[in-house]
Amino acid sequence: MDKVLIAPATLAGIDGEFLNVLKKAGFELIFPKKKAQMVEDELLSQLTGIRAALAGSEPYTRKVLQAHPQLRVIARAGVGFDAVDTQAATDLGVAVTITPGTNQDAVAEHTFTLILALAKNLVQQHLGTCSLQWPRQANLPLRGRTLGIAGLGRIGKAVAVRGECFGMKLLAYEPFPDHVFAKQHHVTFVSLDELLAQSDFLSLHLPATKESRHLINRQTLGKMKPTAYLFNTARGALVNEADLIDALNKKVIAGAGLDVFEEEPPLNSPLFHMSNVTVTPHAAGVDLQSRDDMALSAAQAIVSLAKGEWPAEKVVNPDVKAKYRW
Repeated sequence: MDKVLIAPATLAGIDGEFLNVLKKAGFELIFPKKKAQMVEDELLSQLTGIRAALAGSEPYTRKVLQAHPQLRVIARAGVGFDAVDTQAATDLGVAVTITPGTNQDAVAEHTFTLILALAKNLVQQHLGTCSLQWPRQANLPLRGRTLGIAGLGRIGKAVAVRGECFGMKLLAYEPFPDHVFAKQHHVTFVSLDELLAQSDFLSLHLPATKESRHLINRQTLGKMKPTAYLFNTARGALVNEADLIDALNKKVIAGAGLDVFEEEPPLNSPLFHMSNVTVTPHAAGVDLQSRDDMALSAAQAIVSLAKGEWPAEKVVNPDVKAKYRW
């Protein structure tokens, strides 16, 4: 009986349709010993005898993949796959899949949670009220302010729709613009420099690539308004954290809301001790509905590949198809 590793900590101990799909297909389900995100050494140990991984954000490096030639598929429960060495996977005949269309609304809602928390000074008011200081103040409105969206894909579009409901002016930087959507939702496409200069709230929704790594750095932060806020619910690699910390200390920008970090789980950081920063633990894409939808879609991808089918809309390394064997 082939074994499937259910790696995401968010799926530990729950009962979902994804389990039924895998069991019905004849798989034995294996859950990690550690109920938290695994690091490389832990994953190396955990993958022994595993044929398919229903994956979270644990690192599927070349070292990991070479150590486990029996692994046939890494099915990410999500849409990001930067934790997977896709070239190594292709070289070794491993299919890598994602779950498109399952978590954009969860990320968009979480993005606005961070935006509202900072605009309304929520954390500091909560703490002040609980300590009997009664810190009433006038906070920032969203209506009439400019929301800049870097990356207008599925998630960026979901953020734009919510920004429209708040009466915000919508700007977007997108290499492959959808002009029909933009016209329908009153989004104006601009260059990256214009986006940086004009945004009151700048939200990142680009994939992590060689080109986008440290897109937000000392130079780009310097192009933003001193009253602007930065939000990252995409990938930690987009932001040079050292430059961001320096910019926040020097009041180059007003604040930041971060769900992702350059190193995850992160070590202690000055970001965690700033009153103008709100952080969450890479949780934006996982609410109860998206969790179940992502897990089911990933499970279905595993079953399809085991049956000799090819879920082309989910496979992110299509070059592996010519050599792929279950």
